[in-house]
Amino acid sequence: MAMQAQEIEDLIRESFPDAKITITDLAGDGNHYAAEVVDASFAGMNRVQQQRAVYAALKGKMDGANGELHALALTTKVPE
Repeated sequence: MAMQAQEIEDLIRESFPDAKITITDLAGDGNHYAAEVVDASFAGMNRVQQQRAVYAALKGKMDGANGELHALALTTKVPE
């Protein structure tokens, strides 16, 4: 079953309550999303560490062939 953009945002927001989160459905099919997460907690982390933190927030929804979320293009940033 495909995930909705709001579900993705809600999962990320649990771990990053103060983040600016933008979710975009890239293909309009509910399976291919892009997410931009801007959060001060990323300060001092490299990009891989930032992205791992966000993927961890998704609680396994992208794991394996049976994952609810098929594809997520992720951009992470520290606020300017």
